[in-house]
Amino acid sequence: MATHVAPGSPHDVADRSADPELTWRTLGLGTMASLLVVSLRRTGSRSFVAQCQWPRFHPLNERVNAVRHHPLIVVESTRQLAVALQRHHLPGAGGPLEPVSVALGVHPWAQPTERGDATDVVVRVGVSDQAVHAGVLTAFRLTAEYQHRGRPFATCTVRCARPSDPGASRRQDVPLSALLHPPPAAVGAAAEPDVLLARAPQGRVLIVPRDPGHPVLLAGRPARLPAAAVLEAGRQAALLNCGMTSAAVAGLRADVREPVPASGALIEVAAEPGGCRFVVMADGRVAATGGVTFLTP
Repeated sequence: MATHVAPGSPHDVADRSADPELTWRTLGLGTMASLLVVSLRRTGSRSFVAQCQWPRFHPLNERVNAVRHHPLIVVESTRQLAVALQRHHLPGAGGPLEPVSVALGVHPWAQPTERGDATDVVVRVGVSDQAVHAGVLTAFRLTAEYQHRGRPFATCTVRCARPSDPGASRRQDVPLSALLHPPPAAVGAAAEPDVLLARAPQGRVLIVPRDPGHPVLLAGRPARLPAAAVLEAGRQAALLNCGMTSAAVAGLRADVREPVPASGALIEVAAEPGGCRFVVMADGRVAATGGVTFLTP
């Protein structure tokens, strides 16, 4: 059994330098096919290196001969890294901490294009802003730089903490006959099950997933939207509002303040210099905010 010691101490580095086995079960995934992180190794008191493998036919990717991986694959890989860190390297975690804030930046000109089975990715990971209360880890920040063949192409930062009042989320049912889901291309999605939005009367846009049990965005049919699903809903809403394509996206960010129900939350988008900002409303309150940055011409 691992001994709880102070993060960054010599004993911590020495005792935890071995490369633990990562499996889909240890990372709490539903299937083996969901596993993106294949190894994680400590390189310093707060630094790590990981290996990821992204299949060309990942559920979020387009079904084309040469594919650029969906940006949410970076976010899901970072989430899996956060789980692996808590289970194997961060002592004193008092239960699972979840992403409550996500920021993603991509370099489209450097993104790998996959024509074979899968893309092998190296990830440089740093941990900071660890918060401890009564000896229990209550929050931390993870920054991951993704590289392919030595060339960085994406950076993702997540802040993990306990979700606020997880039992407060309530599904907000809307009559399906009053909704119109946009076509996948209009929101930068590869297929209909990936669409998270629907238009309602009076021009409102709601978060109503076509697939309530989406294997990546809504695995296990959660009662509230994970931060990654909020981020993707914001990306889709921005593309729908601005008429841009997914290739124009250079950055994404989302901060979840309160639980967002799995269906029925209102999402509003407003243009700003360089992109769009979005607000997610649930029960008349601001539940999440975020933004999308577009490439400059």
